Amino acid sequence: MSSDTTAAEEVKLNKRKKGMSQRVKNMISGYLFISPFYLLFIVFGLFPILFSFYLAFFQWDGLGDMTFVAFNNFSIIFNDPLFWKSIYNTIIIGLMGTAPQLVFGLLLAYALNSALLRFTNIFRVAIFLPYVTSIVAVAIVFSVIFSNQEGGLVNSFLGLFGVEPITWSRSEWGTKVAIATMIFWRWVGYNTIIYLAGMQAIPNDLYEAAKMDGATVGQQIRHITIPMLKPFIFFTVFTSTIGALQVFAEPQIFQGRGGRPEGISIVLYLYREAFVSNYFGTASAVALVLFFIIIILAVANLLIANRIGQSPRRGL
Repeated sequence: MSSDTTAAEEVKLNKRKKGMSQRVKNMISGYLFISPFYLLFIVFGLFPILFSFYLAFFQWDGLGDMTFVAFNNFSIIFNDPLFWKSIYNTIIIGLMGTAPQLVFGLLLAYALNSALLRFTNIFRVAIFLPYVTSIVAVAIVFSVIFSNQEGGLVNSFLGLFGVEPITWSRSEWGTKVAIATMIFWRWVGYNTIIYLAGMQAIPNDLYEAAKMDGATVGQQIRHITIPMLKPFIFFTVFTSTIGALQVFAEPQIFQGRGGRPEGISIVLYLYREAFVSNYFGTASAVALVLFFIIIILAVANLLIANRIGQSPRRGL
């Protein structure tokens, strides 16, 4: 009996070992399958971020030796008027390009969600098309549209009303209007599709009940659509805010390499410090400042979203 019991226990132990070994093999193979992503992320994502944190406290031209300068790079950029000008331009262009696209995206999504509109699939593709278009191609086309020449498309149109030609790439507000228009045109379709996905999840019974109560279209949007779309609105505001702080290709192509004070953004200022002036230390300091600005805005957006999303407590 004891020998039979021992043999049965050995068989169970061998099966358990085989099961464990097979489980370990499956685990290892799973990690091997996902390892390329993490390796690429470490090399091209995590390492540059950590190296930028490190480089922000050194003076380096990209080739020579690094010299530790502590907080001197931050002192340089904070005393540079062009740095504050780039932050100002980024905020103004972001507001001019982001706020209208959120409003128009909501209205376009409401129109596409309406049962009265025909050929909705064609309109959806047409509205979303600018988002998948190359940003460089968009900037080049808009550079032609907002040409400084008198025969430019926008200047020719304004000339019909007696307006003098505008040097868009060298005008303080002309540059901001042109860049903001590029951002609006490229991103309004993306936000429209996001809002449209949210609207399609809203029950039609709510709209039918509102119509029976005599609610107008504006009242339906205000009291039904917008409250039900709060998570989608917070998402688009969050992504649009981060995107506005990272504007780069539009001002660079529109104003040329290095940009000009009228339209330079904070990311273009970073590029100019690193790859035009070869001041990689100050460029890393700018990247670090931009990183904390994005973190602060992200936390503020999260706190506001949580506070608005909380339902008021009612007393018993």
